[in-house]
Amino acid sequence: MKNIQRTLILGCSLVALAGCGADEIVSPGTSGDIIINNPPPSPTPTPTPTPTQSLVTPAAGCPTIASANGLTDTGTLSGPTGTYRVCQLPARFDRPDLLPFVRGLIYQIGGRVDVGFDRGFTPAAANVAPLPSSLTIEPGVILFATADSFLVVNRGNMIASNGTADRPIIWTSRDNIIGLANDNSQQQWGGVVMLGNAPISDCSNNVFNTVAAPTNNPTCEGRLEGAAVATPFGGANAASNSGSFRFNQIRFSGFELAPNNELQSLTTGGVGSGTVIENLQSFNSSDDGVEFFGGGFNVRNLAVIGASDDSLDVDTGALVNVDTMIAVQRSSTGDRLIELDSPNVSNTTPSTAIPQTRLQVNNFTFLARDAAPQVVQARGGAALGLTNGVFNAGTNHCFQIDEAPTLAAIIGVDSVVGDCPAVDPIRGGGGNTNADVATRINGGTNNNFAFAITLTNGVVNGAGETGRTAFNANTRSTFFPTRTFIGAIQNAAALTSTFGNWTCNSATQNFSSTNGACTSLPVFS
Repeated sequence: MKNIQRTLILGCSLVALAGCGADEIVSPGTSGDIIINNPPPSPTPTPTPTPTQSLVTPAAGCPTIASANGLTDTGTLSGPTGTYRVCQLPARFDRPDLLPFVRGLIYQIGGRVDVGFDRGFTPAAANVAPLPSSLTIEPGVILFATADSFLVVNRGNMIASNGTADRPIIWTSRDNIIGLANDNSQQQWGGVVMLGNAPISDCSNNVFNTVAAPTNNPTCEGRLEGAAVATPFGGANAASNSGSFRFNQIRFSGFELAPNNELQSLTTGGVGSGTVIENLQSFNSSDDGVEFFGGGFNVRNLAVIGASDDSLDVDTGALVNVDTMIAVQRSSTGDRLIELDSPNVSNTTPSTAIPQTRLQVNNFTFLARDAAPQVVQARGGAALGLTNGVFNAGTNHCFQIDEAPTLAAIIGVDSVVGDCPAVDPIRGGGGNTNADVATRINGGTNNNFAFAITLTNGVVNGAGETGRTAFNANTRSTFFPTRTFIGAIQNAAALTSTFGNWTCNSATQNFSSTNGACTSLPVFS
């Protein structure tokens, strides 16, 4: 399907013949004048008025779904793109269910909405209660929420939120629907939480920092912090499948569940390698853009725009590969672009946390606009690998690596460039000296941290970036393709083909997306 083309006829063309009185034409062979009288000019037509009807009219009602209590019709909601039928989700999807796309209809997340019940550390057979649930969301669906509302995919259940390149699924706030959100709005609802049965290393069922934790604990579970209802995650199944999340925008999220415990656009806990996350945009999250607690999976095409805390936060034993990532800060807010942690047992001996947090990012472009402490910080014995990247660091230090186990765990930093400050561009902490860390980071291939940035449109490679030699990241992980360029975006055409249609545009980063501004809504047929 194609997007609705909205063409308003604002005027009309007018052709009028103006007379100049009688025309005098002398006929050959005569001495008289032939008089031709022109007809009077046509009257000026009345201009066609500008249409005043809404672009979207409300659907007739809410569709029938399978879960108990169904959808609740709460009336209509109007904004700049029209008037929508509002169908509020049930508090729990208790069986396999579908949210279809219906023009003129939006779905409301009211309070906490659960997909299924927690099915335990080791889920029972599919025919044993509680039965597994799944939620499928069709391309083009818009879901919105207010205040403390959020959606949780509980352990042992699945979500299939799969948009398409020209019909993304949009998770947003009520203010966005009614036209009150702007390019600095944030913290208007909670976010999306995906939980699974993959191993984690920070155990809520242990006393942290005792001998028993966070070492190799075969029954380690975590808890979704700040949630009023106990919400566990983690298990022993590294291949745990929490579903698929493709072509999604999550806007204006990050509500605080409890002091110092906020949700991100997307929060995962114990999500395993059977889960697919691709083509995800986080826009103006008031906390991290995305945060991954434990588990292990791959992410491709991640855009984090305008996060108020870290753009990418990975910890508690998460094993994550990210291929092709853009992170752009607003000028007024933001912390690190990457924060990487693993439960820290000792500053002097290798971390005994199992699994050890491990993050690799390939083909990335980071634009730091706020005065954050550093672009990347790693600590707690976590393992960091960076390949084919660009830091537009501004005044920020490019790296801080805390503690000897973290320095020893570095996988490698190769073909990474940045305009890092001249004084201490690479720093140590927790017992590491600046010189020790700089020696380790600079030991990678083809790095330059006194690089002259030539990016255009914030994230598109210029001549300087194009001239760099790429590292074959496929040798680090088969998830990473072999590419010949550094940075996330090789050229302007690649920005459109990789991110251009399914994202939204803002003053922070313009993707030239056909789906329009983040402060508005696309209108799908």
